Amino acid sequence: MKKRSSISIFLLIAIAGLIFSTFYSCDTASRKYFGLQLYSIRDSIGRDVPAAIAKVSKMGFKFVEPANYKNGKFYGMEPAAFKALLKKNDMLMLSSHTSHDAPDSSNYNATMAWWDTCIAAHLAAGAKFIVQPSMGGSAYASLAGLKKYCDYFNEVGAKCNAKGIRFGYHNHDKEFSTKLDGQTMYDFMLENTDPAKVFFQMDIGHLVDGGADPLYYFNKYPGRFKLWHIAEAYEIGSTGKVDWKAVWAGAPLSGLQYGIVEVEKYHFDEFTSCQKSFDFLKAADYVVMPKNR
Repeated sequence: MKKRSSISIFLLIAIAGLIFSTFYSCDTASRKYFGLQLYSIRDSIGRDVPAAIAKVSKMGFKFVEPANYKNGKFYGMEPAAFKALLKKNDMLMLSSHTSHDAPDSSNYNATMAWWDTCIAAHLAAGAKFIVQPSMGGSAYASLAGLKKYCDYFNEVGAKCNAKGIRFGYHNHDKEFSTKLDGQTMYDFMLENTDPAKVFFQMDIGHLVDGGADPLYYFNKYPGRFKLWHIAEAYEIGSTGKVDWKAVWAGAPLSGLQYGIVEVEKYHFDEFTSCQKSFDFLKAADYVVMPKNR
């Protein structure tokens, strides 16, 4: 009996070690592989796109997430040209924020055609993910309105899957602070979207501001949160609102593949605030990114 117990314990330790090594990388470069949400430098990139991209690369970021898709272009550039600019600076465009309200019968076909153009542009720029960062007011007014968006997201997600790109939703704080018929909006969205079609980009700072706990969602909905927005109101680590060490302990369960820094408010200039956020993550031993992205 004692021998059998010892073997069982050994097997459990071995399995745990395998899971740990699959998620975590011992390579320093991979451990600190982060992207930047370009809304963080919205003023600078609005003035000079090439110069802003060069500065982002020099800070140490490996990829970017635009927030300016419009009419098939990114910051006024054709997808191939934007991709080439990033490549010149040793970066890529992994994901992008773009948004279209849920259609009704009068504009359904036009909305789906808009998504066809959007998906094609993102693929041409090299993106793996498209993220919708907002919903119309009807989603916050009733469960019926929110369910309409969930159904819509499932449909867009299926359209993205067919082209080899993933679709997700990015939260703000209201999805946690708003209750509809006693239900938290974010929970309802997770329950009413198909995991095969819709992932969730968890903005951890907004979630905490909404009064929620990231670990609760990692445990209840494991694997749904492929992208994180690593964010606080100001520079990462500056507010003390987020227990980043505790959050990172839940990373393997969450499904995390990529981490994206976002700074919405600043104590310094845009680039200094982004650099300080990157440096905070770089210095934290517990911040470890997935090995197999």
